[in-house]
Amino acid sequence: MIDARLMTLRVFAQCGTIGATAELMGYSPSAVSAQLRELQRVLGMHLLTKDGRGVRLTATGRFLVAGSDTLIAEWESLRAAAMEAGDQVPSRFGLGGFSTAAAQLLAPLAATLRSTRPLLEVQVLEANPARCFDLLVAERIDLAVIVAMQSDAYVEDDPRFEQTVLLDDPLDVIIPSDHPLASRETVTLEELASEPWITEAAGSTYHALFTAAFTAVGVTPRIAHEAVEWETQIAFVGAGLGVGLLPRLAPLHSAENVVRLRITGRGKPTRRIVAAVRRGSITSPLIQESLGILQVRANRILAGRPEDDL
Repeated sequence: MIDARLMTLRVFAQCGTIGATAELMGYSPSAVSAQLRELQRVLGMHLLTKDGRGVRLTATGRFLVAGSDTLIAEWESLRAAAMEAGDQVPSRFGLGGFSTAAAQLLAPLAATLRSTRPLLEVQVLEANPARCFDLLVAERIDLAVIVAMQSDAYVEDDPRFEQTVLLDDPLDVIIPSDHPLASRETVTLEELASEPWITEAAGSTYHALFTAAFTAVGVTPRIAHEAVEWETQIAFVGAGLGVGLLPRLAPLHSAENVVRLRITGRGKPTRRIVAAVRRGSITSPLIQESLGILQVRANRILAGRPEDDL
């Protein structure tokens, strides 16, 4: 297995501070510092140097961390193959994802695994994409579900991770139930261009997705209100404050005075949902089973949601 001190160094490279590394790994800051000092002593290398009140990686430390990516991937692949050869599964399986994915995809997955594998300890952590990648590096989780949009944390080009596309999640329009178009099943963005819109603040990934959709149809929407959480946006729409976009995965539940319409025509906004794992681990039977369960669940939601909520 990989030396725990090397894993601590990799997490430090990911987080950047002793305190963040300790929090992520569940150690005390003094324990993290001790592990890094011991690793330097055993290797006979200067891996860290003073940087103000903290420390940072030396060129040697950065080279060692980057070079260990291949080592970690090979270990993950070997571990997965050994488990399969002995018809074994890990004793613990960690899942992480953003709020909608945690509720709509990961919770059902955890319930299924607890039923089919009663000896497996499954833990679900709600976290944003950047945090999910930190948790993967620290081995706190084994599979993350993230939104792959305009994000610095996008996994596609990171050699430490492998991704699997789960679904392209279309965004629907939500409008008040007394809106003139509420009896329709579909609508175009052009038809709602003059409506007061509710979206996230400028600078967020969802605002960029919102803007790109209207740019594609050549109109400028009027943004009347800003909301961060889907539940807040739904409440705003229900109060008659405007209209908004809602991912197909996000449920309306028992929202009052709100209906969901599919978008047709140009500019249909979509967010890509991907599963990320540590490179080399994707061949694990448990991960392959989990990916299959996630894709079935996602496809079922996409096929039925708007009509279910109307």
